[in-house]
Amino acid sequence: MISLRYHIVSITAVFLALAVGVVLGSTAISGRLLSGLNDDNSALGREVADLQAQRNGLDARLADADRFAGTVGPLAVKGQLADRTVVLVTTADARPDDRDAVTGLLRDAGATVTGELQLTESFTDPDKADQLLDLVARLQPAGTRLPTGADPGTRAGGLFGTVLLLDPGTNQPRGTPDELAAALGGLSSAGFVKADEGLRPAQLAVVLTGGAVTGDAVADRAAVVARFATQLDRSGAGAVLAGGDRSAEGMGAVGVARADTAATSVLSTVDHADTAAGRVVVVLALREQLEGKAGRYGVAGNAEAPAPGVEG
Repeated sequence: MISLRYHIVSITAVFLALAVGVVLGSTAISGRLLSGLNDDNSALGREVADLQAQRNGLDARLADADRFAGTVGPLAVKGQLADRTVVLVTTADARPDDRDAVTGLLRDAGATVTGELQLTESFTDPDKADQLLDLVARLQPAGTRLPTGADPGTRAGGLFGTVLLLDPGTNQPRGTPDELAAALGGLSSAGFVKADEGLRPAQLAVVLTGGAVTGDAVADRAAVVARFATQLDRSGAGAVLAGGDRSAEGMGAVGVARADTAATSVLSTVDHADTAAGRVVVVLALREQLEGKAGRYGVAGNAEAPAPGVEG
């Protein structure tokens, strides 16, 4: 007769056998799984190394191309702006190296740079927009009218278009030296601008910014600069807004201007002014402005061509 103890021992043996089988089976599966994962990891490592090598090669080629553009740039722009005057406007995030390089190319092109006006962080600060609007209204020369746009960028562009850009029809200043000094002094004292000593009115303007920016109120700050540049263009013989804004989203002033069809109909933009090639394009775009043409130039997705006269 089979006892209860025999049944217990039998059942225990069955479960023990199952447990041993599971352990042995999972060990074999784990080994195969780990082997497969190691193979995949090795393949991914080789792919990453190949991509890094390709990137290094492309970076080297771009560096060579930029050095070449820097060498031939003065020859490419020679005489393009002969006997023209240009005022340089920079934002707080514009790189000094880019500013100096653009200034040098403008002079290589035959232009006279009449000075630099820097727009400070306060100029684009949304919290100080009302103060800027009020000050611009009080500094506007008698007998002239501000543009209808109610935003600070357009209004400030109207003020400086009056005192800092020559009348394209007569090639003469619209304001007096005292009115220019009052505008610069008032806005400088309030912390909105900084100006070179002896800054004089010019026929053309280059507005040089940094790149796509981050932080608080990015869109509002970029819009102030974009509208300021657009109004300058409407006031003088031409203007170019340039920066290093090559992102598809266009979070800098260049991208904001390109999203506004009213702006792009008059204002030229360059999105790679932080490169030697881009700075050459700035000068060529400014020359094109004298012919009443405008374009979106550079390498970003919203550019229409690499440079004036080159199909995209």
